[in-house]
Amino acid sequence: MYIGIPKESRPFEYRVGLSPAGVEILSRMGHQIFVEHEAGLSAGFKDEEYEKFGARIAYSPQEVFGRADLLLKISRPLKQEIDWMKEGATLAGFLHLASSSQDQIDLLIEKKITALAYEQITDPAGRHVVLRPFSLICGAMVAPIAARFLQTNRGGKGILLSGVPGVPPAEVVIIGAGGVGSSAARAMMGAGAHVTVLDRKMSALENLTEKLPGVVTMLSTARNIERAAAYADVLIGAVLITGQRAPIVVTRDVVRSMKPRSVIIDVSIDQGGCVETSRPTMHDNPVFIDENMVHYCVPNISSLVARTASHVLVNSAIPFITQIANSGINAAMEADSSIRTAINTHQGNLVNLIRLKGREASE
Repeated sequence: MYIGIPKESRPFEYRVGLSPAGVEILSRMGHQIFVEHEAGLSAGFKDEEYEKFGARIAYSPQEVFGRADLLLKISRPLKQEIDWMKEGATLAGFLHLASSSQDQIDLLIEKKITALAYEQITDPAGRHVVLRPFSLICGAMVAPIAARFLQTNRGGKGILLSGVPGVPPAEVVIIGAGGVGSSAARAMMGAGAHVTVLDRKMSALENLTEKLPGVVTMLSTARNIERAAAYADVLIGAVLITGQRAPIVVTRDVVRSMKPRSVIIDVSIDQGGCVETSRPTMHDNPVFIDENMVHYCVPNISSLVARTASHVLVNSAIPFITQIANSGINAAMEADSSIRTAINTHQGNLVNLIRLKGREASE
């Protein structure tokens, strides 16, 4: 099979769809991999490393997209890139199509592209096996992010996460006890903050309490979110519903009730955001002020640790990639429910995807 690895074109996307280690695995199986020139450079992978393990270097994105039977990306392709893909090809990446523009989805359907969303790959136990390690990275990174934007010179209220003797630590409220939420709770507690976690599932809260005995847990209801937000110095949105836009669980009225210059980190922004006042930002200008709150809403947080994230992708996704490459997408879908439930478009149809109204979609 012809497999394409393009250079990511979205601003501040430093990760790459496959590392040289992944290329070696696929090359040994007899597949031909085309890697765009300097596709892995920001993650620390040179063209020579890819060539060493059997890849061919392509010097135009059109060649990579046009040749590929299977295209491996990190972020959702741009409309122009979908235009370059050949009809009936398979696309894999963190696509988040529930929050994409309709014309992109229409084009995927028109070209009969099979779009596999890594974030929706779920094993029989219900675990998001590709998304989870990225969630753990993002959760670990929110502690230094929060510490930085609580600083007075960054627009924050001038609070130290850990506090000092005689001065209490910051109050951190996390909505969602999944991969991001639990990882964030661990990082925040390690930084010395006082942490409250809310979730709709009692089982998730029980599991978190067993792992982190010092964390405060609350059932995620509208009333409890309002109560917790009122005392939060840092509010982290970590809500995920597979295949859907994130629901708005923190309304503008709740944001208004928070203490001035608190920090909101909406990790759900790649699925549309779970805070009503959120809007996507980029790494060069990651925050904005709304309702007198500092908002950090960068969709690709793990891009800042591009090498680690690219290695993580190979570790978690390569079983599914090799299955598709070896047997073809139709056979892989039939044989593996984990792949089947992660398909968003296939043979001109929209599947396993619910698009909710209420907020403008992003390209």
